[in-house]
Amino acid sequence: MTDNSLTNAVETQVGPNEQDDAAVRVAVENGLPATIAELCTLVRIPSVAWSAFDRARVLESAEAVAQLARDLNVFDTVEIKQAGIPGSTELGQPAVLATRAARHGRPTVLLYAHHDVQPQGQDADWDSLPFEPTVRGDRLYGRGAADDKAGVMAHIASIRALVEAEGPDFDLGLALFIEGEEEFGSRSFATFLDENIEALRGDVIVVADSNNWDISTPALTTGLRGNVTLRLEVRTLDHASHSGMFGGAVPDAMMATIALLATLYNPDGSVAVSGLTSHVGDTPDYSEEQLREETGLLDGVQTIGHGPILSRIWSQPAITVTGIDAPTVDNASNTLSPSITVRISCRIAPGQKAADAATALEAHLRAQAPFGAHIEITDVDCGEPFLVDTSGWAVAEARKAMNDAWGTPPVDIGVGGSIPFISDLVRVFPEAQILVTGVEDPDSRAHSPNESLHLGVFARAVLTEALLLARLNRRTGH
Repeated sequence: MTDNSLTNAVETQVGPNEQDDAAVRVAVENGLPATIAELCTLVRIPSVAWSAFDRARVLESAEAVAQLARDLNVFDTVEIKQAGIPGSTELGQPAVLATRAARHGRPTVLLYAHHDVQPQGQDADWDSLPFEPTVRGDRLYGRGAADDKAGVMAHIASIRALVEAEGPDFDLGLALFIEGEEEFGSRSFATFLDENIEALRGDVIVVADSNNWDISTPALTTGLRGNVTLRLEVRTLDHASHSGMFGGAVPDAMMATIALLATLYNPDGSVAVSGLTSHVGDTPDYSEEQLREETGLLDGVQTIGHGPILSRIWSQPAITVTGIDAPTVDNASNTLSPSITVRISCRIAPGQKAADAATALEAHLRAQAPFGAHIEITDVDCGEPFLVDTSGWAVAEARKAMNDAWGTPPVDIGVGGSIPFISDLVRVFPEAQILVTGVEDPDSRAHSPNESLHLGVFARAVLTEALLLARLNRRTGH
């Protein structure tokens, strides 16, 4: 992205606060090249928190983020901390916690993002190496470039702009919490909150881990689906047998698994599990053509489900089989498989408790197991859905900052993905106002090969947060 396009990204039409906020705009613009370079440094660290990956790289990432926080010279404390995983003797992945006390009646803002990333998958599926940040056009490619190391850097850059514009002696209270295992289920998150409750307490919580409507229109996320994930093993035999000699009389685990998974869906592809509910809510206009463009749906492949498209994505349950352990095609032999294991991800609509959804899904799988197949369900993880209360003053301030930074009014959106820990934030801090923002756009392809960050979106997201912090620093009487 050229210097001119960086400038254009932050020079937008604003309202009557233009004079007061001019220094913030200049600080954001001047800091963007260094911020993007720092983001590239973070992207080069393969901080995958999943158990099969090297924990040392997650610690390396945490140390890099902690140093960025220390270099701001505004926090009273900057620590790398871990918390225990409930029901286990294991510690969660390292998180960064930095705090600065509020003064003179100003509010405290908790800024959240996560520095861990999804596994990269196959390098061959990427147009450039996943952990080598690469700029092509207006986009920065790399695993974590958008989700969520750009969220980390949006916080760092906005605080830096606040310091540049108003000096280091500002009154706003800050807590910076950069988690290290969001992509691995935030397993120690609840314990971390309980152990650090006073350090994390804020009047406003900004969660920078969501999407925007498009590259020109900002969005405030007001609804999130929850999730239930589980590991399902299907067994029909105590050992493999010759498929030619016994096929036709003996059901193997592959046959039983395929038949069982098919029961999860209605003929139109919607979820067929009794007990999973939907949420009724208005959605913006969104065409099938736009869906096809943003997802890469192939010509001739039909959409699934019923109702408005965004209702299907934001407000109805969805089930995806995200992994299968089975013989590979290259190693296939004429054998009846004794056991097949799959990973199931179920997104649940706002308004339903995750535990109830898990119970319904497990009951369905057990009741529908074909041919008397033995099934075992383990590794069940639950995350609650969430609906934002949009009536508070912080939401109004955030919408105004978005409008001023982007030159376009924000859209309230739901998100089909999940941020399960938000329910923990609501539990521990019921009085806090939660703002779910983000740096992604519909073509960011988070979790997928060729994940990318639109640099213009990033610039406007940083400016939005910097304006919000500067204005809250002037706010009294919260």
